[in-house]
Amino acid sequence: MSERDHARQLIDRLPDAQVSALVGLLETMVDPVAAALRSAEIDDEPESEQEKQSVSEAREWLKSNGGKGIPHADAMRRLGLE
Repeated sequence: MSERDHARQLIDRLPDAQVSALVGLLETMVDPVAAALRSAEIDDEPESEQEKQSVSEAREWLKSNGGKGIPHADAMRRLGLE
């Protein structure tokens, strides 16, 4: 019997509450970033005037550049991180 088959047999024997806990553990193991994002607090801090201005400038820049950002490789090169 494979490890996966054995795991499935063990899971089938668990009560629903434990299956739910196991699912949370497996999700964290498979995709820890997504699990962290699901449990992260919502950012409810108000946007400052400077942030609003920066976002507005960024949107204008995108419009004037055909709606395309800077490719990752170009950004790295511009920052000297190539």
